[in-house]
Amino acid sequence: MRTSGILSAVPRTPPAGSAGTSTAGSAAPQRAACPPRGPVRPMGLRQRRPDAGNEERLHPQPGLRRRYVMGDSVVVGLDGTGNSGPAVRWGAEEAAARGLPLHLLHSWVSQPLNIPIAQEAANKRRYGAEVLGSAEAMALELHPGISVATEEVSEEAVDALVDRSGRAAVMVLGSRGHGAIAGFLLGSVSLHVLGRAICPVVIVREEEGGADQKPEMVVGVQEAGTRGEAVLDFAFAAAEAHHIGVRAVRAWEAPALVDFASATPTPSPEEEELAAGEEKKLADILAPWRAQFPAVHVIEHVQRGRVAAVLLGACSQASLLVVGRRMQRTPMLLGPVVFAVLHHSPCPVAVVPRI
Repeated sequence: MRTSGILSAVPRTPPAGSAGTSTAGSAAPQRAACPPRGPVRPMGLRQRRPDAGNEERLHPQPGLRRRYVMGDSVVVGLDGTGNSGPAVRWGAEEAAARGLPLHLLHSWVSQPLNIPIAQEAANKRRYGAEVLGSAEAMALELHPGISVATEEVSEEAVDALVDRSGRAAVMVLGSRGHGAIAGFLLGSVSLHVLGRAICPVVIVREEEGGADQKPEMVVGVQEAGTRGEAVLDFAFAAAEAHHIGVRAVRAWEAPALVDFASATPTPSPEEEELAAGEEKKLADILAPWRAQFPAVHVIEHVQRGRVAAVLLGACSQASLLVVGRRMQRTPMLLGPVVFAVLHHSPCPVAVVPRI
């Protein structure tokens, strides 16, 4: 985390029962907080440690695999609107399940235009402190044992979030809900963070309350070899942490020279052969993860059709849909499949960069 003065400390009254409260007009002691890594403690990051009796909840079980983890916290980006609440709830649940601290981040220079406050920097900082305080209280009410850090920054939200993504296990952002235009649905901040983040990014809509304990997690499996490893690493580790199963979905389409237009309800021999080949590919891809995560129940789902349509049809009972994205995609930050599932998925969507 950078320590060049971009962070702005905002004194505020901590939640009841915490130490170090201050009143207006008095000299408030500066709070030092722990950044994700390193001995330096920059201003502007406040961290609440868990109660001693709940300390064991912060550490994963000795047998938990952590190969997927690129950092050591769950980062939630807050914009101060109604989109933030579901993201905080989802992030707190994820932090508790994975045994990781929760890092709440707000950029006071990137507050939405519809925030009903004056434009002075002091008022923006004060509003940002209130946003962080409310989010911290919500997270601790839901999961009192987790460690929560809050950070208010004076850099653009996209730059701050992308920078922190290099030291995060997962990042959580809110969105406005189902809409007609993908850009409006997500907002420019979410779109740019999704396209540039180093870690997986989960998009939670405002009508979604949290990481619901539905019976399974859906992951799209189209890439063979190392390009798909990050996606499967994330999906299986998350499923193990939440004690749910994985539905691994692979879509396939017939080659252009094969005509199934006149096919009857009974599959033709050619179609059966192609489907069997795709089933074999999926089984081979999943074999290493089945061995590494024996406690995770796996359903292999192979279906003919377009990738986005097949994925959306498979996630009606999913708590999370996991898809991959290509790194350094230009000029579009995200591909058509990712856009489609972000726009239409009935559950939160995790977008994992294929590194």
